[in-house]
Amino acid sequence: MHVESTYLNCLALFGVGGAHPGGLNLTRRILSREKVDESTKVLDVGCGTGQTSAFIAKQHQCQVTALDYNKMMLEKAKKRFQSMNLQIETQHGSAENLPFENETFDLLLSESVTAFTDISKTIPEYKRVLKPNGVLLAIEMVRNAVVSEKQLEEILNFYGVRQLLDEQEWLTQFQNAGFKHIEVEKVELQPDALPTEITNDYSLSKQIDPSFYKIFEKHHHLSIVYKDILGCRTFRCSV
Repeated sequence: MHVESTYLNCLALFGVGGAHPGGLNLTRRILSREKVDESTKVLDVGCGTGQTSAFIAKQHQCQVTALDYNKMMLEKAKKRFQSMNLQIETQHGSAENLPFENETFDLLLSESVTAFTDISKTIPEYKRVLKPNGVLLAIEMVRNAVVSEKQLEEILNFYGVRQLLDEQEWLTQFQNAGFKHIEVEKVELQPDALPTEITNDYSLSKQIDPSFYKIFEKHHHLSIVYKDILGCRTFRCSV
């Protein structure tokens, strides 16, 4: 089976557990501020291999739904949940058209996912499926400085994102979708001293074309070259 050589497919083939900036440590930190108990209904959009969903379900014994558009990622998530004996619902679907009823979830997480979608469709979908007092927690790539057309083209083409928003542009998107209370926190992207079991969370596919190793190398290269341009924020959005 031919798999197109893209950054997202690279993450899927390697089964990277904590691909978002800050990894599971950041997820733990932002979740620790929320009221999550057995009655909380959580949606993990773009769940990847299910690292965050598994953590939430195990930590809080609540109802978690894990959604991803990439079927390879979703299969790896299912295997993780089965191996941990966790009752987590998995759902194949797009963030731009969530397959859920209105006002279904108390908490929605989007960890480095929204930027890879049509943001104008995705954020209103988040708002639609959240209950009136629901909370959106989003970890997103942010443009920290002015970029040239050539730089922007390289970033957009490599990561497969349609646009690279600055902090204010993100805030405008959340506000336009109907979120009235938005808290922003800048994420420092220095490497964390994480336990080995967190940093080495991989679920490798059996056969990986050498081109995908080159994609990982290019990602590392770009993260250094554009360290002053590419940043990250956490957004906590509610009505």
